[in-house]
Amino acid sequence: MCRLLLIKSETEFPIADFLKKFSLIAKNSKEYQGHGWGFAYLESGKWKVYKNIQPIWKTELSQFSDIKTKKILAHARSAFKDEGVIVENNMPFSDEEKVFIFNGELRGVKINEKGRIGAEKIFNFIKRFDKGNLFEAIKKAVEIIKKRTKYIRAINIIISNSENDYVVSIFNEDPEYFTMHCKKNKYVIVCSEPFPNEDGWEKIGNNTIKVLE
Repeated sequence: MCRLLLIKSETEFPIADFLKKFSLIAKNSKEYQGHGWGFAYLESGKWKVYKNIQPIWKTELSQFSDIKTKKILAHARSAFKDEGVIVENNMPFSDEEKVFIFNGELRGVKINEKGRIGAEKIFNFIKRFDKGNLFEAIKKAVEIIKKRTKYIRAINIIISNSENDYVVSIFNEDPEYFTMHCKKNKYVIVCSEPFPNEDGWEKIGNNTIKVLE
C-alpha cells in the first residue's frame, strides 16, 4: 500500500528537503513503495503536478530545489498486485481544482464509476456528490463505499483544493502501518509515518473524516 504526504504553511517553503524525508519513508517501508511517485503543489493559486514512474528514492530530488509553495501533496505508490504500473496511474490525481491521494485496499467494492484504477474511481465518486460542499461530498461518498464493500483493509485519503484540506483515515487491520500522523509547528504536516528522528507527531485516529485545521 502507498505512502501519503501533505504539507502546508502560511508562507512559501522549499519542497526538496521534505521530499527527501518522504523518500526515506517510502524506501524503508515494510511494503514496496517503488511503483512510481508524484506530487502536486500550488503555484499562484493553481496546481502543478509532477509524476515519475521511478521509485522516489531513485529520483534526483535536488532538481526540485527551486520550487517553493504554500502547499504540497506527495504520493509514493505500491500498486495492488503489482498491476497497472504506468505513470498515468500515479497519484496525485487532479481535476485542476482538487488534488487527491489515496492509500488502502477495498475488497469486493461495488461502485459504478469511471477510472483506470480503484483510487481514481474513488476520486471520481467523491466528485459526483460535490455540489459546492466538498466535505459533505467526501462524507457521503465514503459512507456509500463502506456499505458497498465486503471488506475494507483501509481507506486513507487526503484531498485538497486551494483553500482547504480533508483527511480520511479508516482501517480494520495493521494499525501500525495504516495509522496516519500529524505534526503542527511552523507547518501543518500529515504523513503515513512520522519523519525519521523527529518528535512532536500525533496519531490521527481511526474512523476519522475531518477538515484539517
